[in-house]
Amino acid sequence: MISKGELDVKVIYGALIATMAIWGLNIVVIKIAITWFEPAAFAALRMIIASIVLTIIFLAKGVHFPALTWRQLVAAVLCAFLMVYVNQILFNEGLRRSTATNGSLINALSPLASALLAAFVFRERLTLKQILGVILGFFGVVAVVFSHPNASISDGGVGDLMIVSAVISFAVGGAIVQYLARDFSALFISWFIYLFGAVFLLFHDLIESSGSSVYAWFPGWWPWMLILFSGIVSTAVTSLVWNRAISVVGVSRTAVFFYWVPVFGVFFSIVLLGESLSGWHIFGFFAVMLGTLLGTRR
Repeated sequence: MISKGELDVKVIYGALIATMAIWGLNIVVIKIAITWFEPAAFAALRMIIASIVLTIIFLAKGVHFPALTWRQLVAAVLCAFLMVYVNQILFNEGLRRSTATNGSLINALSPLASALLAAFVFRERLTLKQILGVILGFFGVVAVVFSHPNASISDGGVGDLMIVSAVISFAVGGAIVQYLARDFSALFISWFIYLFGAVFLLFHDLIESSGSSVYAWFPGWWPWMLILFSGIVSTAVTSLVWNRAISVVGVSRTAVFFYWVPVFGVFFSIVLLGESLSGWHIFGFFAVMLGTLLGTRR
């Protein structure tokens, strides 16, 4: 007979697989949506919606706004700037130039980048296994970039490098989250960075699209369905699942599931967008996955 604890873990694992599928699908959703929206506008609307949903949850749980010191406030705002604003601008602009397949594969470097940055910040010595992981991950990204014809100078190659930069900005923000997590709940941190990130994105879009028509924000119902999916399901709801999983099964066991994101991302890119795989993609996939697996383990 399965105990309640074992059942909870099985439910969490099932929810995590569903979350990874949603995140993989969301890369395709963004690729489609930015054919209607400017990347900054899409990111702003998505984060505004996510912030509203998290605010409702925040209030429903009766969570009080905690007092922040000036240092904590600066750290939280910087985290929002890097993890939401910079990350979304670079990722969406990069995805516009590249393919959803490449975006999925490069995004798989996120755990590796986070682990390396944490080791640097907390002055942990890298093991031989982790160094090998870094080298493999690097060559995996190079392979993905060279999946484009004339990739070294192509717009697609530039897009891939922008996505790499987005992964790095997210990792830097993640290191700040570790600092904030000592004093604040995951729900509060998520709510804060999405809210302030949405404000940064909104100002960016208003400055960039001054004088644009209403059509720029409302091109039709279908594009808005994509935004609602990306903002509510893929951002707000899944962040709660992720945080819940961390509290039940721990960070290390939860992080392993992230390796499924590129699998789902590539699958949906092929099925929904008709993108094709090359030998570079296959080599890059295994190099990035193996590099990330080695680089995130001691």
